[in-house]
Amino acid sequence: MRLLERMRKEWFMIGIVLAIAGAKLEPSIGMNGGPLKPEITVSYIAVATIFFNSGLSLNTEELTSALVHIKLHLFIQIFTLAFFPAAVWLFLQLLSITPINEWLLKGLQTVGCMPPPVSSAVILTKAVGGNEGIVVTPLLLLLFIVRRYIKDWLERKQPPFGAVSSSVLLMIIYTTFCDTFSNPSIDLDKFSLLLVLFIICSIQLSFMLLTFIYSTRNNSGFTPADTVAVMFCSTHKSLTLGIPMLKIVFAGHEYLSLISVPLLIYHPVQILLGSVLVPTIKSWMVSRQKGVKLMRPTV
Repeated sequence: MRLLERMRKEWFMIGIVLAIAGAKLEPSIGMNGGPLKPEITVSYIAVATIFFNSGLSLNTEELTSALVHIKLHLFIQIFTLAFFPAAVWLFLQLLSITPINEWLLKGLQTVGCMPPPVSSAVILTKAVGGNEGIVVTPLLLLLFIVRRYIKDWLERKQPPFGAVSSSVLLMIIYTTFCDTFSNPSIDLDKFSLLLVLFIICSIQLSFMLLTFIYSTRNNSGFTPADTVAVMFCSTHKSLTLGIPMLKIVFAGHEYLSLISVPLLIYHPVQILLGSVLVPTIKSWMVSRQKGVKLMRPTV
């Protein structure tokens, strides 16, 4: 029973494995020109569905209240969209002289350029009790406005936005790897894959430690709850928005699946590391908040 509950909870991770395995067994179904016609169903319909669904799923009230944390948002935006990709680029200059597959390294660079997710980082921040940081892109802002007009219907029906986006994302992953496995010239060595996994874990832990040190300085101006939001939202990357972006930017590229691999690894790693660290970070935040209360002068 516990196994079934665990599988039901982690159905998306299992789905990724099955999608890649299915693409390996019969790549002709999802390759370009195949029965699924991914050049139409994925490139246009699936990608548009994910972005539209992401915009509608934003809670207008939570977004409005979150926007007042200007300093918090500014730090997360700068770290995520400027410092993170720049630091990864510098690191990759060193890795370029190693035997690691060059397309996996290019994939690592694209990971650095991805926006934070509107799901896992917020969920982990909620689990600890920190402030929720939300990243707004022009497209999501447009859909956010659309959502205001159908707010009552959405609250009444409560559509399964997460399940819809995840299901469509599995289709994108499946067709992407169908193209890979249908191309015999593409070869992925296990050594490069293991090194990329180690690099991703190292990057996440290093950046979480860096954001923690910076946001806990005496003159940082961040509360313990803000620190939690900074740690998760600044270091997490969106798979839901990232894969469609790669599908658009590298449309028709023969190495698209290899470029996508680092992001496919980054997603479960960030959730696993975040889940493991939640109890420790929560304990730190509670003790720090108690310390702040005790230091306040009594009237």
